[in-house]
Amino acid sequence: MKTPVEIELAENARLSAMSVGGFVGFRTLLYKEVLRFWKVAFQTVAAPVMTAVLYLLIFGHVLEGRVEVYQGVNYTSFLVPGLVMMSVLQNAFANSSSSLIQSKITGNLVFIMLPPLSHWEMFGAYVTASIIRGISVGLGVLLVTGLLVPLHVANIGWVFLFALLGAGILGTLGLIAGIWAEKFDQLAAFQNFLIMPATFLAGVFYSIHTLPPFWQAVSHANPFFYMIDGFRFGFFGVSDVSPMFSLTVVGIAFVVLAALALRMLRTGYKLRH
Repeated sequence: MKTPVEIELAENARLSAMSVGGFVGFRTLLYKEVLRFWKVAFQTVAAPVMTAVLYLLIFGHVLEGRVEVYQGVNYTSFLVPGLVMMSVLQNAFANSSSSLIQSKITGNLVFIMLPPLSHWEMFGAYVTASIIRGISVGLGVLLVTGLLVPLHVANIGWVFLFALLGAGILGTLGLIAGIWAEKFDQLAAFQNFLIMPATFLAGVFYSIHTLPPFWQAVSHANPFFYMIDGFRFGFFGVSDVSPMFSLTVVGIAFVVLAALALRMLRTGYKLRH
């Protein structure tokens, strides 16, 4: 049984080791996470881009000329920012969640838990890698769809800010899901019954002003709606709600989820057995 003094000395030694090698550890884990998806970029980047383009071709062909959401904005142009943001969100979630569940199932999670990495460094590496993947896919979708649909960016700052925050939120949510899930079925349920519905019901393909009052109220309770609506504002300068209000909701959501993820990492919830 260690004495309180011995426990304090051990903790001080651990913190000292983290302060010396932590930045190297963060960079190494970040490099590993980026390399993990980039080595299979055809699957992790190119495939989602192709999926988004197919959505554009199908919905654009069916609804172009029949729907005008904003005055002077044709439907395909309206659709592009929604598809870009949907791709950013889904791929940011997929990156951190799939990485953790694979590490759990293959048993190599121990090699991440053993080095003197703080919970802040683990959180930063996983979420940053998720942001990089989400933004990479989003840029790919934007570049390809930009060849098919004329686009005008009203304010690049809003576009970048909401893309960054959206990817950060979904990367954090993927981290939480990956920590919580113990098998692929649980992770798939999390994605299929939470992430996918919340994304598709967030105004990717429509404006919530076209919905009945009840469903408008439901949409306003969906944080994903504010990410997509704020992102779309950066392109057209118009939105369903104030971009500042959207930014506030998105910022609060990120802080709450980050606090939860950091607590799970700090306590080792379902990570240390």
